[in-house]
Amino acid sequence: MANKKRAEVRSAIHNRIRRKVRGSTGRPRLAVYRSLSHIYAQLIDDEQGRTLAAASSTEKTLRGSTGGNVEAAKRVGQAIAERALAAGVSSVVFDRGGYLYHGRVRALTDAARAAGLNREEAVAVEENAEPVAVEQPEKSSKKKKK
Repeated sequence: MANKKRAEVRSAIHNRIRRKVRGSTGRPRLAVYRSLSHIYAQLIDDEQGRTLAAASSTEKTLRGSTGGNVEAAKRVGQAIAERALAAGVSSVVFDRGGYLYHGRVRALTDAARAAGLNREEAVAVEENAEPVAVEQPEKSSKKKKK
């Protein structure tokens, strides 16, 4: 494993995820691809094998100063959510594509949820946003004798 290239490791992780994550007509898969300079998102119906909607930071309307940052990912996430809602899709299965759920990938999904995709997940995330203080039992200050 130490001799494998990063792309090979990501591809193996992506294949492992794809065995578990399937998009259907009612709930398509939101697939994310992240390159160094851009980010891409697609809504895929795996049952019919077709793409329902797509958005990327290479499009003129979504292009900013750069396509490889968190702001660009937020623009793409909002665009894919708007296009999904226009296509009649309100709930999706998220496929992170072998990438960590962090940074640009997380920004894309958060923006998509904020724009209206997976409303039930967005509500659940907001309800659990407050940290809950867990009380620890007090430890006795007495030392045990041997």
